[in-house]
Amino acid sequence: MIIPQKPENEDQRLQALRSLLILDTTHEERFDRITQFACFEFDVPIALVSLVDEHRQWFKSFVGIDACETSRDISFCAHAILEDCVMVVEDAIRDERFHDNPLVISDPFIRFYAGAPLTLPTGERVGTLCLIDRKPRSFDSTDLSILVTLSHMVVAELVPSLAGKIGEQNE
Repeated sequence: MIIPQKPENEDQRLQALRSLLILDTTHEERFDRITQFACFEFDVPIALVSLVDEHRQWFKSFVGIDACETSRDISFCAHAILEDCVMVVEDAIRDERFHDNPLVISDPFIRFYAGAPLTLPTGERVGTLCLIDRKPRSFDSTDLSILVTLSHMVVAELVPSLAGKIGEQNE
């Protein structure tokens, strides 16, 4: 397992995340609708809105698991926030970053992961909208496009002033 590095703008990223005033808040239907739709659309058992803070990834919304957070050190999403685009792991057991990760070799037995960074208008990636399956699978360009659109919807919920600009981000 490879522990994820921290982004170069980590202090700024954490400040932006905290300024959203969303960590450790209760579930909200506006986020749950997106994760529920993602599970249905992609036929995956698990979908999360994951926010990566200093030591953990905390789930604002989750479908298919009971945990509300995990350690950042074992987090797939902490790797995904280092990327500008969607991070796809088609088979985690074959990926050197994750093959012996506790989330792969024990419950929830992650094999497939796709995480679209939640990028704020100021450029900080504060978390992901991610999909998880217990079996390997592929992900095509249409899947990527849909997941990116859904991640923009999550960001619009995090930053309400963006709600009317979702379509512009997809152009």
